[in-house]
Amino acid sequence: MLKRFSFLIATLYSLALAIVSLIQLKNMPDVGVSFGDKIFHFLAYSVLAFLWFSALFFKFKLNITRAIVYSALFSIIFGIILEALQGSATTYRSSDVYDAIANTLGVLFTVLILLASKRILVKKL
Repeated sequence: MLKRFSFLIATLYSLALAIVSLIQLKNMPDVGVSFGDKIFHFLAYSVLAFLWFSALFFKFKLNITRAIVYSALFSIIFGIILEALQGSATTYRSSDVYDAIANTLGVLFTVLILLASKRILVKKL
């Protein structure tokens, strides 16, 4: 199913991530971890990079390397733009360079996993 609807899933996830990043969040539960939102950023952008990799690889038939590079670049730029918009387009959110770093680290984590799985695939063939 991921292969068939990969572009739609990646697009909807990106839209949802943008909305959640730009709306005013009230009464958010405290997760009890001082850097809990950084973990969320890391995981959210890991998923974003994977979904765009899947869309580029399965739907648009890019080779594995290009799909990894393009999905990583898109995800990192997307995260930076959203962080900038939080500081400039809203009065209730603020930009945080550490959020952008957590976003980027999440993307790079996914890239490492994809590169490792690429090597395993190549060795099997």
